[in-house]
Formats: sequence, structure tokens, C-alpha cells
Amino acid sequence: MEKYLAVMAIMSAIACGTKPVLKKPVQPQSSKKYTSAPVKQTETAYRNLSKTEKQETAEVLNDILNGSSDSPNTSISVHNKSRCNMVLSISGPNFSKQIPIPAGKTGSTMVPKNQKYNLSGMVCQSVYNNSKYVTGTYSISLSE
Repeated sequence: MEKYLAVMAIMSAIACGTKPVLKKPVQPQSSKKYTSAPVKQTETAYRNLSKTEKQETAEVLNDILNGSSDSPNTSISVHNKSRCNMVLSISGPNFSKQIPIPAGKTGSTMVPKNQKYNLSGMVCQSVYNNSKYVTGTYSISLSE
């Protein structure tokens, strides 16, 4: 029916000597914000990393309890106080790692000392992004 009306409008315009103007139908715009996509991506990344991530618990605990200035490495610990699982990305010179951190739990890793690191992640629907020059044991808490 719509095609028939469009053809009739074109034929009518040609008969009258005017140039036909065709308009594409306008699709209604959704007012819904797409905030759930990053959350779903984070949850998928969390599940995939959780299967393969090797925990460095002994090294991290040893650094926290007996930190040595002679050691070339130190620990970064993140306490996830939110209700959402998260993935923390840590990147620096010659270092890059993603750490899955369950809701309400702590995740950690060992990194080379005396370097600047970019820490980023998504905590529920909030983005965390920070740069830190790490010289020794570093610990933070994140929440929604």
C-alpha cells in the first residue's frame, strides 16, 4: 500500500511538472540510554579472565607483610566494594595486565617498582581511571 501511494505521488508530481521529493520513513528514536552494553562487556571479560587468571597471592602477601626496598617489584591491591564484578586494567612501561575482581573482594598483582601506571576499569556503571607512580605497596578501594 505504501509503495502504491509513493508511485501515485511521483506520477502526480510528474504530471504537474514538479520535481518529486522522496522522503525516507523516519525511524522513531529510542530515548533509552545504552549504559548496559559496557556493563555486559565487563561481565563477559570478567568471566573469561576468571577462568585463566593466575593468582599471585603468596607474592602479594609477602610484599605487604615484609616489603623489601631491595625487591624490584611491589604489589597493587584493589578492594572492590561494589555489588558488581569488575576488571581492572593496569598498564605501564613494558607491563600490561587485566585483573578480574569479584564484587566485595580484593584483587592484586605484582608490578615493577618506580614506574607510572594507568589503572582503569568499570565499577558497575561508573568508570574508574587513574594514573599513579608506584614506588611501594599500593592499595585502593573502589565502590559505586
